[in-house]
Amino acid sequence: MPPSSKNVKLVNGLEFFDVVKSEIGKKIIGMDLVLEKMVVAILAQGHVLLEGMPGLAKTLLAFSMSECLDLNFKRIQFTPDLMPSDILGTQIYYQQTGEFKIKKGPLFAQVVLADEINRAPAKVQSALLEAMQEKQITLGDETFPLGNPFFVIATQNPIEQEGTFPLPEAQIDRFMLKILVDYPKFDEELLILQRLEQLEQQGDIRKIVDAQNLNELCALASKIHVEESIRKYIVDLAVATRVPNQFGLNSNFLEHGVSPRGTISLLKSSKALAFIRGRDFVLPQDVKEMVPSVFRHRMSLSFEAIAENLSADAILSQIMDKVSIS
Repeated sequence: MPPSSKNVKLVNGLEFFDVVKSEIGKKIIGMDLVLEKMVVAILAQGHVLLEGMPGLAKTLLAFSMSECLDLNFKRIQFTPDLMPSDILGTQIYYQQTGEFKIKKGPLFAQVVLADEINRAPAKVQSALLEAMQEKQITLGDETFPLGNPFFVIATQNPIEQEGTFPLPEAQIDRFMLKILVDYPKFDEELLILQRLEQLEQQGDIRKIVDAQNLNELCALASKIHVEESIRKYIVDLAVATRVPNQFGLNSNFLEHGVSPRGTISLLKSSKALAFIRGRDFVLPQDVKEMVPSVFRHRMSLSFEAIAENLSADAILSQIMDKVSIS
């Protein structure tokens, strides 16, 4: 049974996911797989890029998750006229005292929603790099550590290209997962209409953990056992994106493969997936399920692949068919 009081201490990954799913279900119908991947990223202490059409509740999902985890939430609407100081903060000179003081920006939060991140120019997107990797922000000659936990959840529209700027490779590589948000199934959308008034009047989402408990859960997820054969399997999958011909794959479809950060992310996310499924060890199936979300945005497709209408997921499917665990 879900806990009935605020911030009940949870130590079991399966219980944690069940309660999160139950609470967020008060506001959102469906999206179970998306929610599962988001919880995986949070337990693996990684950032998330949500890609989907407008109106699919991506923003609501991010806000509901922060409510459920009792984390400080800030939303930044990325626009072409946004400046780095608008998200980082700046130094303000006070004439009365003759001193500069720091005014911190919205990036000083535990959960930051970067809404439509690809609508801001590169100099604004690059302002996120230090925060996402080193979890700190430098303003002037001072460096401020960010809170723990700290997550960036970014959204982008996959089809509207007018007025958008592609994310730099260095930044997109800092997202642990790229999760594709699809349209709801027929039954789910019908249920949304049937329960629309109920969803709008639904009670607040309960805060089921606090930052300390969440960090403890992250620590438990990081201790999930991984056999050496599975570690080698993860490395083989990464190598297959860099030198496909070693595995009997067409080497003309990829310009470059995933980085070592991608390999680390696959290991961490596989551990977190096993954790929320109630196991203390990783199965090869955990790795296979996480490969698309971890690798799809870290691969650069060639013109030949694009000409043949091959997606990153299709190439990854070929790679998983060829690479076996030894």
